[in-house]
Amino acid sequence: MESEIQNVPLAYYAIDAATKDMGFTMPSDILTCSLLKTLAATKPNGKFLELGTGTGLSTAWILDGMDENSSLTSIDNDSSLLEIAQKHLGNDTRLCLDCIDGETWVNANLDQKFDYIFADTWHGKYLMLDEVLEMLNIGGLYIIDDMLPKENWPEGHAEKALHLEKYLERRTDLKLTKLNWATGIIIAVKV
Repeated sequence: MESEIQNVPLAYYAIDAATKDMGFTMPSDILTCSLLKTLAATKPNGKFLELGTGTGLSTAWILDGMDENSSLTSIDNDSSLLEIAQKHLGNDTRLCLDCIDGETWVNANLDQKFDYIFADTWHGKYLMLDEVLEMLNIGGLYIIDDMLPKENWPEGHAEKALHLEKYLERRTDLKLTKLNWATGIIIAVKV
């Protein structure tokens, strides 16, 4: 399936190589990245948020889907990972990379609103979910991945993921679709 993916952002290959060189074991899945790009294209003049930059693999794809009038704030608390993203994506003026703890960032930005939120870390997914969903504009996309069980999940994580899924399903301000595809994706729209 990976060979069928077209229009891969140029920076992706360099970021992928640097990610492998550093031994980072939680990179974004390329199928997920492709979907992120497509969904980004639905939000012209959009304000984007990525919680959990990692090395910037998914960041490259989101940027590739965004138009020139959009902006992306991407945060991570690991400076060694962000260095890779900064090296390969830092010249893009639409991007603001921030090395900060997720809770600290969310608490400092509760008044901000976004058209697209990709939550790829604990904050905004398993922690501070309600606060992050409040940051989503009506019609905005909330996207999470890694919802299908993996062998490396710690004990109890499957229950956490199921609880999160059920909680999102119960919310009356979201319309969502669960995809049993890639790493397991949930896409929700704020209504």
